[in-house]
Amino acid sequence: MDSALQLFLDRFGPSSEAESEWLKSFFTFICHHLCPGTCDPAPSAGDQPSPGPSQLSGYQLSVRVLQIIKDKACVSHSLPVSYRLVSVSELLSQQHLACVSNLSWSTNQQREWAKEAELSGAGHRALPRVNLLLIGWLREGRGGEWKLADSSGSVRCELVSPSPLWLDRPVFLPHWNYIPHDASGQQEESGLVELIGAPVLLCAEAELGLAAGGGAEPVGAVVVSKAAGFLKNRVKGQRVSVYGQVESVCPLLVVAGSTFFFFTLKDDTHTLPVLVKDSRLCWAQCVCVGQSVCVTALRVCVLRGWKGNSVLCVTERSQLHTQYTHPDGAQPGTHTPADSAPSPSLLGNNEEVEPEEDPTQSAVMMKHSRVISYQGTVTEVVNEGAGLYVIDRTVGLCVAYQPSARRRLRAGDQVELHHVHFLYRPCADLPPSMLCCCLSSSLRVTTFSRLEGCPPPSRCPGDGVLPWLLAQNSTGPDQYLWVCHLTSQLSKSLAPGLLKQQCVCLLSWKLMETLWRRRGWGQRDIYSEMLDKPHSCPLTQYRVDPALPEYISISDLLQALQSNVWSLKSLLPPKGSGLTRTQINSALSWSCRTLSSDPQTGDSLRPRPLLLVGVLQLPSLTSEFSQTLQLRDATGAVCCVVTETSKEDTGRQTASFNTAWIGCLVCVRQFTMVTERALQSDFPSYQHLDEDKFITFRSYRVYVQFSLDHLLILSPSVGMVTHLRSTGGPPGGDVGKQTEEEPTDKKRREDPNPSSSSVTMATGPEGGASQPCVTVVIRVEQKEGVAWKNTGKELTEKKVGLQLCFSVRAAVIGPVVSWERDPKNKPMMEREVGPEKEKVILVFSGVCSRWFPLLQPGTFYRLVAANTQDPSVLIGCRVSGRSGVELHTEATLQVRSDWRLHTLTRLLQDPTCTQVEPPPVLSVSQVLDCSSELVCVQGQVCERVAVSSRTAESGSSHTGVRLTMCDQTGQRLQVYLDLRHAPYPPGLLPGNTLLLSGVQRKMSRSGGVYCSFLPVSCISVMSLGDSRCAPPPPVPKMHLAQWAGTDQHKCNMAQVKGHVACFLFLQLQWSCSQCGSVYSQVCRSQCGSSCSQFESRAKVVIEDGTGEAHVCFSGGPLQTLLGLADSQWEGLQRAVRVRGHVRIFPQGRSLVCDGDSDDFLHHFLFCVCSSDVMCRPIALTCRRLTNQRPEEVRRFTRGDREFMTRLPRPLQLTCVHLEPD
Repeated sequence: MDSALQLFLDRFGPSSEAESEWLKSFFTFICHHLCPGTCDPAPSAGDQPSPGPSQLSGYQLSVRVLQIIKDKACVSHSLPVSYRLVSVSELLSQQHLACVSNLSWSTNQQREWAKEAELSGAGHRALPRVNLLLIGWLREGRGGEWKLADSSGSVRCELVSPSPLWLDRPVFLPHWNYIPHDASGQQEESGLVELIGAPVLLCAEAELGLAAGGGAEPVGAVVVSKAAGFLKNRVKGQRVSVYGQVESVCPLLVVAGSTFFFFTLKDDTHTLPVLVKDSRLCWAQCVCVGQSVCVTALRVCVLRGWKGNSVLCVTERSQLHTQYTHPDGAQPGTHTPADSAPSPSLLGNNEEVEPEEDPTQSAVMMKHSRVISYQGTVTEVVNEGAGLYVIDRTVGLCVAYQPSARRRLRAGDQVELHHVHFLYRPCADLPPSMLCCCLSSSLRVTTFSRLEGCPPPSRCPGDGVLPWLLAQNSTGPDQYLWVCHLTSQLSKSLAPGLLKQQCVCLLSWKLMETLWRRRGWGQRDIYSEMLDKPHSCPLTQYRVDPALPEYISISDLLQALQSNVWSLKSLLPPKGSGLTRTQINSALSWSCRTLSSDPQTGDSLRPRPLLLVGVLQLPSLTSEFSQTLQLRDATGAVCCVVTETSKEDTGRQTASFNTAWIGCLVCVRQFTMVTERALQSDFPSYQHLDEDKFITFRSYRVYVQFSLDHLLILSPSVGMVTHLRSTGGPPGGDVGKQTEEEPTDKKRREDPNPSSSSVTMATGPEGGASQPCVTVVIRVEQKEGVAWKNTGKELTEKKVGLQLCFSVRAAVIGPVVSWERDPKNKPMMEREVGPEKEKVILVFSGVCSRWFPLLQPGTFYRLVAANTQDPSVLIGCRVSGRSGVELHTEATLQVRSDWRLHTLTRLLQDPTCTQVEPPPVLSVSQVLDCSSELVCVQGQVCERVAVSSRTAESGSSHTGVRLTMCDQTGQRLQVYLDLRHAPYPPGLLPGNTLLLSGVQRKMSRSGGVYCSFLPVSCISVMSLGDSRCAPPPPVPKMHLAQWAGTDQHKCNMAQVKGHVACFLFLQLQWSCSQCGSVYSQVCRSQCGSSCSQFESRAKVVIEDGTGEAHVCFSGGPLQTLLGLADSQWEGLQRAVRVRGHVRIFPQGRSLVCDGDSDDFLHHFLFCVCSSDVMCRPIALTCRRLTNQRPEEVRRFTRGDREFMTRLPRPLQLTCVHLEPD
């Protein structure tokens, strides 16, 4: 050993102590790690390497390696002492960062390389350089992988175009990348060496073999067309050698524990499949599409399960000769890979082959993919676990339909794809041009990435779950790509706060299956997919649906709704510039914008239908609305106005009452987004809307409203599972069931494979489920509204002593029952029903007030007091009275914060439970006719107006609401809501049906009926308005005499058909926007304002044969009455602007006017008002004035006598809408 080392040092003559030490370490490393036990350290005679590599001594190997290093190094006059040899075990254990090593680089060359790499990969850094040298033996690993081995261990090795002759040869790697196991794109147990370029073989024999074209010349090789004849006439023991051009290379497959792959050879007329398995699996990296090869010692075998039956299969004696050229010079074909690579213009062409239309939906197109080849660079890793990438920044790549490769693609890899499917717009959320690989596609990395890996931003926590589900179900590419995008979105909005990370993929898949409602491709025939001509696979046909649902997180939804809230001009009608000052500020005082989740049903936020996913919860203490449920995900929460279908009442809509929905993870498929705006302003005119100084207060509220019928249960709560079991229905679209009897963690341990049963909520069941408790069953009879009350508890600086409170009057159905654990909403038991019934007042305050949205009159609930066995806690206390005094009070029970309420939907066949009288609810017509003071009225909101009352002392403004409600008869009722001491109730929108409980019926001084809100009044949204539904019922039709003789409160709005008798007066005026004075060119009051608006009023006499009425017209209805076009109306306004004010009284045929009666404008208006065309039949909707006197005293003179008599005043009406002629 020492003599060999000294001989080695003498040969290379170190010039310094550093070089001497480096040579000693170099020689010692070669002897210990490369050839221990197989090579003799002493040099052989003649100092020449022997033909076999195993016979090389340590000295010979050291000399050869060092000569190669000096040849490859950038500096040849000295030894590269900055580099050191590293063993495989040291590389795996010590190198934790990705790196690159290149012996031939100079410093400037390395900087240029890094700069070029970083420019090509946006946002990525180049691999850092290390001065390490790798030397070892190339071996074959398990499953056809290549390994670099020395005496210390082995590491997996990836090569671009290896040769089979490299196996079992000692090699030196001058240029390589190392990717540790924890770097991006690699999830293996050990690291990975990427060999850039060809290795340097350390034995001359191998180099001579490669120079000769791959070993010994095969004898008797035949072309593909001739070899195809052997498949038909199989001879036992026959072996054949075939040469041809590689047409396709299929990926490695593992079936029933056997690993194999196919590649296809072709010539001008025939194609021939070759099956490779066992010890020849390493050929998978050696065979490339377009390469001319020769394979020897093939046998004919029968492939069961494929209709083609016979294929050629490799044997133990088979050899692969790459870059093969036949001795007679004949080539099997002239095809090259570059010939099939498409240009970028091909990918931009959206003209697909044979587009078909789905018969179920006219907008859905069924298209066929195109099989192409492509070369490009991976620029983005979209979702590594799902097999999604982006090539050349514009083209998407999906490799999920192939088995997962050992080496994942990294940003910067240059790839070559053959027989890949090109799809155009299969998913609107991904790049329009998509390339998808099937089992017949070939994906080869031609150049390894120069960039460091980084975790993809949208990486799914459950890597590999989506491809596993795809292999089990085999869905189409449009469905799979949609699921991948949904998974990346849900992983941000649900995990880890609401859902366990491993469940997001399963959740997305289950949601896709429910929404699509169609089966996938079915069981894939792998042999037919790889070998059949013509080709057929799940990627052959796909669907393009422009109405594909789009998921939106709650934070994105709120941000989109809150944007552009205060565009004031958009809140006014189209002709808002002609409104007066009062009309502008009144229209802006309250406004509402409703958007539908589906663009086909109304105005929408996005061009595609939207989906919301979240957990239904009770309102939190910080919630803006305390009277509604809320939908929450990890990004935020939104308040929800919720209704549901009552099963007991013929399926009609009612307010939400079932507590089983609390804690359910749901998908909302149809909903309405609402933005309410409140504004206190004093804008002088339309031109001043951009000036904020005229605004004194403004606020807005955002919420959604939907029906529980439009929800899809993704993960039910424990109460929902019990409810569905008791009703006999399946748990809908639940993705996983979590019951208290079988915890989720136990299920996951028993079932290691991903399945739908493992998707559960991260929060788990409600606390206290396994602790003792006492319960009592109640039936809610009456509910008061939520209000701020001074309870003296939980004082805060914001609202000193005020808490949200409400009370419920309920009937106690039975005695207090003890339980070992919370029964939740299990069916009612006989021991919970008792003979004696009593009433109790339940008081909810503070945190307990969040139960308000789910407590509805007529519904049974189980009240649960946790962590106690004392039945007295659920027994209400009574007011003590003096002896001899009879008290008519009811027991009161203060609900505690840790108590729970569960809705009971499955009741006993007991008279107490079955014979329940619903609370009396009146319609609008019944309220108008009844005499009760406190009423419960239900009707549809047809108009909503914001009202304000200012106190003289403080000057503060208290905003209320005036609702106009109607029923099916068209009758109208106005309800005034005073919200000074109550939180704002959402859902008071035109089109919604409301139930107002405990409102006070009042009579106005003029005889009209209206209702007023009391502190005990309660508002419930019973059903939601839909733009597809019919409009509110029309107002009733009335004759004038009938209307005049009807009580004021019976009808205040009606439709009238009559004839115009005459005009009483017509007034046209331009008024100053600032002070209201007459405006003619300038304001006559000299206020200095330059803004004005046009005002028009007229009163006409209408008769219908039964009576007459005086009807006032203004604005648009007056223009329609005069029969003037828009251009004529604008010309009339310009003519009046010169004078500022025009008023005429066409009394019969005589003209009375203000100003010069000979003026042309007065004559024009007189002719219009008195023309025969004006006296025509009209149909209009009118509102009756409420401050008119029923009679008037008139004085008549006959001769020298005067008479005084009482005459009924004509009916005074205001036109709301005039039907055009």
